[in-house]
Amino acid sequence: MEKVFIYDTTLRDGSQAEGVSFSMEDKLRIIQKLDEFGIDYVECGWPGANPKDTVLFERLKKYRTRHAKLVAFGSTRRPNKKVEEDPQVENLIKSGASVITIFGKSWDFHVEEALKTSLEENLSMVYDTVSFLKRHVQEVIFDAEHFFDGYKRNPSYALEVLRSASEAGADWLVLCDTNGGCLPQEVYHITKKVVEALPGAKIGIHAHNDSDTGVANSLMAVLAGARQVHGTINGIGERTGNANLCSIIANLQLKMGFRAVPESSLKKLTELSHFISEISHMPLPRNMPYVGESAFAHKAGVHASAVMRHAGTYEHIDPALVGNRRKVTVSDLSGRSNVLYKLKEMGIQVEEKSPELLKLVEKIKELEKEGYHFEAAEASFELLCKRHFGLVRDYFQLEAYRVLIAKRSGDNLPVSEATVRLSVEGVKQHTVALGNGPVSALDRALRKALEEFYPNLKEVQLIDYKVRIVNESEGTKARVRVLIECTDGNRKWGTVGVSENIIEASWIALTDGLVYKLHKDEEEGII
Repeated sequence: MEKVFIYDTTLRDGSQAEGVSFSMEDKLRIIQKLDEFGIDYVECGWPGANPKDTVLFERLKKYRTRHAKLVAFGSTRRPNKKVEEDPQVENLIKSGASVITIFGKSWDFHVEEALKTSLEENLSMVYDTVSFLKRHVQEVIFDAEHFFDGYKRNPSYALEVLRSASEAGADWLVLCDTNGGCLPQEVYHITKKVVEALPGAKIGIHAHNDSDTGVANSLMAVLAGARQVHGTINGIGERTGNANLCSIIANLQLKMGFRAVPESSLKKLTELSHFISEISHMPLPRNMPYVGESAFAHKAGVHASAVMRHAGTYEHIDPALVGNRRKVTVSDLSGRSNVLYKLKEMGIQVEEKSPELLKLVEKIKELEKEGYHFEAAEASFELLCKRHFGLVRDYFQLEAYRVLIAKRSGDNLPVSEATVRLSVEGVKQHTVALGNGPVSALDRALRKALEEFYPNLKEVQLIDYKVRIVNESEGTKARVRVLIECTDGNRKWGTVGVSENIIEASWIALTDGLVYKLHKDEEEGII
């Protein structure tokens, strides 16, 4: 398998995404994760551009990677200035990085309008900077900024910029679709022309996703001869983002016959994707190819039935190859096949024509009709199924609950108070709690009653709460669906409740969330 070198710029281009701000520790953890995964080049930032990146490179001088080359990023020298006197270039050398990437203008429009210099001076800036850096570091990569736009307007000058970098000693010439406006056929055609015009030069591709073709453009460049691909994990980046390395790596290795990362690393692709999502506070789209939670999800009964017989009917690869898993969801579109698959996941063996299975399917469809939504509440669905077969014990019995909301004229906010009466194994509990809202108060009162008997409930945190009107046309009489997400630090689970009363819907989802925790801990022998 021919090697394609993967160049990650999550810490530089990715950090330019709106809402992303990596701390120093975040950056070090990301570098370690990318290195362990087998990324070839990790672009760590622009030394001297901001204090954080400058300090990072100081710390990286003592850092030893297993595989990845750590890269410092910067620019060509300024116009009409000696390269030896440019502090930005000096900072690149002082960074201690063994690989330096510099970008330079390859579009004549940018040279004359943005840099306000001559085309000849720009060629000198590229040549001088690359040759100077090659005297100090092992490897220099040249990013030809706006290359495809420049080539379309003035191909001879765009190629001349590449020749200047190559003659100065650049190890890689990277063609950048900086505005992200090119389409795959253009990228293929232009990259092929470059490969033919510069025989022996090592070519790379740096694509942005403004036309939603960042991945396709990168793959087409590889087919045209590029052997280094730039991108970010999950495609995060400025504007609409960079080319998504998760899709690029999987496509190169599983579909195109290239070697991008070690075979063992590919199975950690989903884990890496979710890690970057958490660190960057950028939620991972459920439908993201290969690594998304819904990438191998099957909702229609026909699909689920076929996949159970042969996975290749509706899956283009085995999800395990990228560390993901098949997911069969249950909804009003589901049939027995979906439910059978889910029951097998739970360890419940049932015959396909079992009357109990048919009753369960009808019960699920009836609940969905009422407004229940089990796709986002798999914990409630698991409890529903196991209760149907008598596999969940009653951890407590509710006698009554009450919620009061009061606001006096001098109060800024209303006060919520909840009272819960229940029994646990014959022991009566009567608790009262305040909260910053009725659901908060109810949650606290319920926990107060149960934690004496089940201390492991102290681990549970409510991390998301959503409310949706199910039948909008009914106005204030409409049913509401409450979705709650909980975690105990090790796992996350979702529960659902539906009622015309928002407090009752919340109570159903809340109690399911706590019962699920108790049931799973009991299954694992914790209680």
